[in-house]
Amino acid sequence: MASLETTYLGLNLKNPLVAASSGLTGSVEKIKKLEQAGIGAVVLKSVFEEQINNEITSILLQDSQNTGYPEAEDYIRNYLRDNTVTNHIKLIEEAKKAVDIPVIASVNCVSASEWTTFAKDFQEAGADALELNIFYVPVDRKEKPGVIEQLYLDVLEKVKKEISIPVSVKIGLYHSNIVGMVDKLKAYGAKGVVMFNRFYEPDIDLNKLELTSSEIFSSPVEIRHTLRWVGLVSSEVSDIDIAASTGIHNGEAVVKQLLAGAKATQLCSTLYVNGNSVVPEMLSEIESFMKKWNFKRIEDFRGRLSYKKIPNPMVYERSQFMKYFSGKGK
Repeated sequence: MASLETTYLGLNLKNPLVAASSGLTGSVEKIKKLEQAGIGAVVLKSVFEEQINNEITSILLQDSQNTGYPEAEDYIRNYLRDNTVTNHIKLIEEAKKAVDIPVIASVNCVSASEWTTFAKDFQEAGADALELNIFYVPVDRKEKPGVIEQLYLDVLEKVKKEISIPVSVKIGLYHSNIVGMVDKLKAYGAKGVVMFNRFYEPDIDLNKLELTSSEIFSSPVEIRHTLRWVGLVSSEVSDIDIAASTGIHNGEAVVKQLLAGAKATQLCSTLYVNGNSVVPEMLSEIESFMKKWNFKRIEDFRGRLSYKKIPNPMVYERSQFMKYFSGKGK
């Protein structure tokens, strides 16, 4: 029987399916159900720096009379942050006792502030690794691209000074040079990279003439956003593990990402839409593929169709539908 075992961030996984950070990994009971379904690892629901800062601002504005002096403001800031970190530490500790699969802590940050020091608390609580979910929206037209990229590196550098467990960085698609960015992250100590984050996207309600949220779940077609870059980065940047994310809704999508060079795949939308039962279905599809091609283990085919291992690497570089449209209209 084929083995689905793999490694990610130096951790041994029974299979390449990882539950991404979300509400589905925010309690021990939910995590236990994911393990029972067959998931290979979990990334815990993230600690959100931006959300906590917004809560602090909201409280200060609502009760400006009683919070309009430095001591009160400091108390509120410290209380909310400490309470959030304490809850995350408790989740790590309880999850580690309840399940046997790797438990990865998560921090969603927008700055290289004191949040980075909390990483040490997560390590001491027993987290097997830490995922940094970094996103910064540039709104200043004078801000240089290099400043934005440096933010990612600054956060990573500070965290690496605090902990020894492996660190991965979850990045978005919007970088001027994705391959170069991943190479820099590796140089700053990242053990892995998650490609890509699917950020909140606004929409406009024409009936109410107001901004609203667009579709929050990914669709299977969005795998195309990551497949190219997984294939490129896995070939061009050595010694860094890639977890493919976004648009992975079935076993075939997992196989494609593994063929492109991913070490693991992160699941979120498909778990919300289809429930935990999709996990054994996906594992079965992977096994069927391996049986068809007589692969005994993941490493027998991982990266087989990455950028440098295919006869014509140009297919990863092509930006237009040249082949498709050249035959049309005849």
